[in-house]
Amino acid sequence: MPHSWRRRQFLLTGMSGVLGLSLPRLLAAQAQTTGRAARARNVLVILEQGGLSHIDTWDPKPDVVAEHRSPHRPISTSVPGMQLSALLPRTARLAHKIAVVRSMHHSKPGANGHPDGTQYVLSGSHPRGPLEMPDIGSITTHLLGTTCPFLPPYIMVPGNHEQAAETRNGFLPASTRVFKTGGQDLANPGWRVNNLLPYSDNTGPRFHQRRWLLANVDAGYARPVGGMERFYEQAGDILGSPRVASVFNLGNEPQPVRDLYGRGHRGACYLMGRKLIEAGVRFVTVDVRWPFTPDLPGGFDLNWDHHDYIYTSGSCGTERIAAGGEGRYGIGHWVMMGSTDHAFAGLIEDLDQRGLLNETLVCFVTEFGRTPRLNRFQGRDHWTDAYSIVFAGAGVPGGQVIGRSDRDGGYVADQPHTPEDYAATIYEKLGIDRQRPIHTSSHRPVYFGHGGEPIRQVL
Repeated sequence: MPHSWRRRQFLLTGMSGVLGLSLPRLLAAQAQTTGRAARARNVLVILEQGGLSHIDTWDPKPDVVAEHRSPHRPISTSVPGMQLSALLPRTARLAHKIAVVRSMHHSKPGANGHPDGTQYVLSGSHPRGPLEMPDIGSITTHLLGTTCPFLPPYIMVPGNHEQAAETRNGFLPASTRVFKTGGQDLANPGWRVNNLLPYSDNTGPRFHQRRWLLANVDAGYARPVGGMERFYEQAGDILGSPRVASVFNLGNEPQPVRDLYGRGHRGACYLMGRKLIEAGVRFVTVDVRWPFTPDLPGGFDLNWDHHDYIYTSGSCGTERIAAGGEGRYGIGHWVMMGSTDHAFAGLIEDLDQRGLLNETLVCFVTEFGRTPRLNRFQGRDHWTDAYSIVFAGAGVPGGQVIGRSDRDGGYVADQPHTPEDYAATIYEKLGIDRQRPIHTSSHRPVYFGHGGEPIRQVL
């Protein structure tokens, strides 16, 4: 046995040169049938990182004193009495398909910075807790597995913003870790996902011969390997499937579809999210930071951290001479809310037209909001006492506003909800039983969704 085992281990190591050692482990997610009724089959999270200003988007406040009021006034939507910011004209026409939660807040201190705030929304668990909790996507794929054998079950597109490192698989196996596609500009025709495509010298007959060799040598020793053969086989399916290249090829989308999402990086990211959902990926997170390009002077950090000059028509500046908002453009610029409104409305419409919205839970989130008062640099700072998120699809009753913030948008006035409630809502939509624990490698039971309650109006 020792000699044969060493020989098999050598072959496995050789095969990992083709498949990549981390990929089989990534695919080794454990599946668990919950037995609960599920309204959602897949989840698509739009994470607009940086702290999007709620009073300039989902929760306009036209009666605030003039010196702190947003210049972007409320507009009517497809739902009588429901208003959104003038920065969301396309989304306003689809308001009957979305549910806006205007009463999000952090009930505990300690997550008002971007790293902790991002980890909070990714996991639905406070980052200062006694145990590092996995992402909602990691828990979901750990329990439900995947119906898409040729792609990882939890993917982030592109996963390159400064807080993308806040993803966690916690106490779960490395196989549940998110796969990040990478890519500075997905609108670039040359963009590709290198880590899911085989090297050119490991394609064709050589690739298939090595898979055959792995499958046939010492097959009787599969059990000592701990079941990893199944995941090497699945990894082989990924690298050998022509569907992988097709899914990650935005060039095969008709021009009218590209136009529906809008030009540039953000539209391409949202469209890639739809393509992954359509392929059957269980959990997809789209995060966008517009790349630095020559046509955007000063635009080198285009997230939503508008500490200064939030209402400028161009760049907020390139030097840190104010409150730290350098590197971004004003919230009304195309690369900010212009492209976001275009891409989000396009995504909802596209999913609906393809029949995917019925089974896909779409969540538009950010890690916190912005202050109701402008600071002395004409910007808005981090604010966790009131902000907004949005749900659509998977049976979510559209055309509704859930909860309410006060007159200034500073504090929740009705139906408060937390990131824990957001996570519980996702689990409930997926039919995951939050009363059943998952276990660490040392068999310690962990209750992953008991800190919140589902937002009932979304169910």
